[in-house]
Amino acid sequence: MSASYAHLGVYSDWAAAAPGPAARAARPAAGAVRRLAGQTLVAPGLSRGAGAQGPGGVQVERQWSADGLAGEEISYSVGYGPRTRAWVIKPAGAVGPLPGVLALHGHDGFKYYGKEKIADGPQPAQPVIAALRRHYYQGRAFANDLARLGFVVLVPDVFGWGSRRFPLAEMPPLIQRLSELNAGTVPPDTFPGEVPGDIARYNAAAWHHEHLIEKYCALLGTTLAAVIADEDRLALRYLRARPDTTGQAASIGLSGGGCRSALLRATTGDELTAAAVVGMMGSYDSLLDHNVIDHTWMLFPAGLAARADWPDLAACRAPAPLLVQYNRDDELFTIAGAQAAHERITAHYADAGAPDAYTGRFYDGPHKFDQAMQRDAFGWLTAQLH
Repeated sequence: MSASYAHLGVYSDWAAAAPGPAARAARPAAGAVRRLAGQTLVAPGLSRGAGAQGPGGVQVERQWSADGLAGEEISYSVGYGPRTRAWVIKPAGAVGPLPGVLALHGHDGFKYYGKEKIADGPQPAQPVIAALRRHYYQGRAFANDLARLGFVVLVPDVFGWGSRRFPLAEMPPLIQRLSELNAGTVPPDTFPGEVPGDIARYNAAAWHHEHLIEKYCALLGTTLAAVIADEDRLALRYLRARPDTTGQAASIGLSGGGCRSALLRATTGDELTAAAVVGMMGSYDSLLDHNVIDHTWMLFPAGLAARADWPDLAACRAPAPLLVQYNRDDELFTIAGAQAAHERITAHYADAGAPDAYTGRFYDGPHKFDQAMQRDAFGWLTAQLH
């Protein structure tokens, strides 16, 4: 008898008839998943074209020093749309090149800001950003804390967020009207803090707008996951090309940032030494009837789920070092799905003859990257890069 799904209702039997669940039951070989990632997660024109060597027109916009750190705000072009703004943060007075870390901001149902959510720049954090950090990061700007440990940390905005966001005035009138109606009620994964009206309206509009953007991606022969992975690969190339960095580089992020880290890991070879995925891991099947509505299109790149599972993608570069941090009470992933993913990744690394290259750690509590998790992740990154 087919399972009954509240979210599918009279179409519950569709899940059993669809090809994806049956195909995912057998764990694919890592090499097959790498090829699949190359086919589905590389957007035409960037990594294969003019941007293959990195972003264009890099400019240093300003510099600052604070709390023992030196910062730069840079801007660059990925080939279309607004220029990307990014922060580079490192220890003040650092002598010689340091390992690099690409710190990736999350989705958060909060697209008005990007890099500001995880890093302190030249200006104090806005109250709404401080509230978001208290909810997800135990109040820390984790990118700055990483820099204090002896890393050059690059924190870029990405397609759809911050400096790369779509102007509200240029979104379709229907979405603008929906933003007025839905401000404060969507997105479903927004942190439960007070958000100023203009930002709340923008975030509500952006939640609806992401569905439209995925349609445009389909028309343009790509996916949102591929576009974002391409931009993160360009950022990684810039980071590694800086004279103040060594050849060692890693990525880390929570939630949507963890999704970005997994996508980057799957589509990048030796340029990425290690990857940390925080609060963004579970089996696809476990999302049914639980968390599909809460997740970004980045988690569902077209063509992947018919042939592989999300943990297969994260593990497809085994034996490259991988850290995954799970929260036992994560409202975005069931504990059963997290445990299934952990077992699947463990099996991939065993197949690669490097079981110790994968570290999976479980923590009590909801969706978060708190200070205990940060200490563990930073210690792991230090062991991989120094």
